[in-house]
Parts: sequence; structure tokens; C-alpha cells
Amino acid sequence: MRADALLFHDDFRIAPYWWDAAPPETSRVALPSSVDLVIVGSGYCGLSAAAEAARQGQSVAVLDAAEIGAGGSTRSGGMVSSGQKLALTDAIRGVSAERLGRLMSESSASFDYLKHLIASESLDADLQITGRFFGAFTPGHFERLRQQGELLREKTGVTVHVVTRAEQRAVVGSDYYYGGILVDEYGGLHTAKYHRALRELARRCGASLHSHAAVERIERTGERFAVHTARGKIDAKQVLVATNGYTGNLLPFFSRRVLPVASYQIATEPLPPGLMDVLNPGRRMISDSKRNLFYTRPSPDGTRMLFGSRPSFREVGEREAARILHKKMVQLWPALRDVRITHAWKGYVAMTGDKLAHIGQRDGVFYALGCNGNGVALMSYLGQRIARTLLHLDAAPGAFGEGSFPLSPGGMARNLSVPVGAVLYQLDDCWNGRVRGALS
Repeated sequence: MRADALLFHDDFRIAPYWWDAAPPETSRVALPSSVDLVIVGSGYCGLSAAAEAARQGQSVAVLDAAEIGAGGSTRSGGMVSSGQKLALTDAIRGVSAERLGRLMSESSASFDYLKHLIASESLDADLQITGRFFGAFTPGHFERLRQQGELLREKTGVTVHVVTRAEQRAVVGSDYYYGGILVDEYGGLHTAKYHRALRELARRCGASLHSHAAVERIERTGERFAVHTARGKIDAKQVLVATNGYTGNLLPFFSRRVLPVASYQIATEPLPPGLMDVLNPGRRMISDSKRNLFYTRPSPDGTRMLFGSRPSFREVGEREAARILHKKMVQLWPALRDVRITHAWKGYVAMTGDKLAHIGQRDGVFYALGCNGNGVALMSYLGQRIARTLLHLDAAPGAFGEGSFPLSPGGMARNLSVPVGAVLYQLDDCWNGRVRGALS
């Protein structure tokens, strides 16, 4: 094991790299006694919904159990896209061709919504459309990615380039993959700057934001709700749950349908001059076809490499995860072997039984949940969409509001489903690794 002094930078922190520029916020302003809408969760979804509802003249209070912006939204990789999660996973199994077309169309609309929102409201988010490369872990995966790229092109209209292994060094600067596909229109943003801009927007529209206000009970009182929090009670006409991977056990219907899965990332120290030009000359977002995939990107200023993966079938501490992720990163880019780590962090992604996000209403409580690791654009869009739905401004909630909301993977055996699933994914990757070894 590499000595910690050589692996970790002197300023190493167990915190998202993003928080250096835009840390989470403590907002202990007094809770209102009564509002039109209480939103539980201050992520992209909750803030987008708050801005939309307040813009429509509603009184809105956004509640978070921790600091505003301390949850999953500012802990992601900040990659933005449209429809790739549907095309590149088995989420489309059992989905009719007609509904798939509408799901893909709404996924594409979510990306358009994000870009329009950032531009029209002049949000400081460091949005950069540099493209995204999907690397093939095996030759068989290359053919599968090629076919999925055709589906993406057909359903969402994006520009997809097939990149052979002989051509890939111009994109990824590595021989790790067996080629892949490159989508021009995808990109990334600064997760915490975008979140800060969204909360400023919500406030400008008239919403109030309240940190350290964990919701302890939601009680129906006739046509209204009593929302009991750690800081007091709020009377509300309507309630929206937008907690995603941080849903907890407050409402059993939701907690049994979203499974929180930890995702880990590291950030390197600033790279030596010229090295980023070799490893990632186009400053693109990169992920791959493994079950336990690698996902990596440059920091928005182009100086550091950010790298994410699941380090183990079990949850581990961030420092241990950083050691494992550094080894994985070096598999992709051996030139980063002596580059030190400055940040390590984890966040929780909400996985659903059908790998689709869901919006709707249960017992009078509205919800928008289940980003499945694709939440930056989609949850921003669905927040606005569910706000318009609960205000009866849209005739229907759209494709993500259709069908049943199935139990999460593992159903009631939640404590076992993540490690068991991780082991199965790891076995699948190991088998494909043997295929790679036989070909090398």
C-alpha cells in the first residue's frame, strides 16, 4: 500500500471538491407558521420546484435536515446529458415503444430545460458542453455501445461518433478501453455553484429556505397538512417530498421505493502543465460500460482530474475509498500514479426498482424521486414539472408520472440488497476482465 504521505496532499479533506467554491449554507431563519407549499429536500429538484411554485404566486418553504446544499446534488460528478441513462441501461425492459419514445423525449427536454434556465436566469454554474465519451470495457461492449448510440441518435437527435480503439487516444489518452462512443452535446457543470445559483433564484422568486429543519412527521389535518420539524410546526396546503437518496424512513411508501446507494469520488491536486492535454485533450466527461463503472472528468477550470467509482461491495470510509479509487484511476491513466489526492467524498444516489425516476402523488403528498445517478438535468426538470402538476398548470405529469412506482431493489431486505447487488456487479466485471485478459 502506498504511504499516505505520498498519496494524500497536505491539505487533504473529506469533503466534495465543489464545496471549496460554494459551500453548503446554514439558514436558520424562523419557520413560517403557514404556507401554500412545504418542500422537503433542498436539492436541485426541491429548489427548482420552489422557484416555479413561488414564481406562480405560491408561498413556499423549503426544508432540509442538514445544511442547504449538503446532500446529493452537490456531491455528484456534475455530468449533464439527455436520455443516455435510458439507452445505456436495461431500464427500457418492459417499457412500450410508445412510452420509451416519450421518456426519451422528456429526458431530452430536461437537458434543454437546464440549459435554458441557466442562460435565461444568468446562473453561475460553469456549464460546459464539451462532449461525453462512453468507453467499452470489452470488444463485446463496444458493439453494444455502438447499437445504443444509434438509439440515442434516433430518439434524442444528439450527434454520436463511433470511436474505435485505434482512434480513442485522441479522446481519452488511454489504451484501457476497446473504443466507445462520443456524444457531442453532453457536458458538465459545477455542482455547488449551480446549487448556490438555484437557491438564490428560489429566494428571488419568493421562497424561504430553512436548514437544520428535519421533518419528523407529516400529518393530514382535513384538507391541509401539519408538517412537524425539529424546529417547529408548519401548516401547509400542499407537501412535496424531493429527498431522493436521502429519503430515510419518514414515509414508508417512499423509503421502500428508493434505495440509497453510496457513490464515491476523489479529486487530484492540480496536474503538471500539459498533462491534461494528453489525458483528456477535449476536456470531456468520461464513463464506461462496466457494471461498477468508472466516471471521470476534469474540474471546470481544467486543472484537476475528478474520478468516481464504487470502491467495494460494502460501504467504506472516504479515506479508505480514496486509496482504492486512486488505484482504479491509475488503471485508466498510469501517468497519474504520483499525483496526490486533495479531496474524497461520497453521496447517496436514489435507485428505483425499474431504474426510472417517478413523480406523482400518494395520500395527498406529492413526490419527485429516483434519479438513478442521472439527476442534474432530470431532477431540475422534474422539480419544475411536479410544481406545475400540483398547481394544476399542466394537464398531465408526463411520462415519468405514468405507471406504478415499484419497490426498490431488494424490497424489504434493504440492508442486503446493496452489498449483494455490488457483489454481483463485481463478479460480472471480473468475468469481463478475464475476457480482456485473454485478448491482451
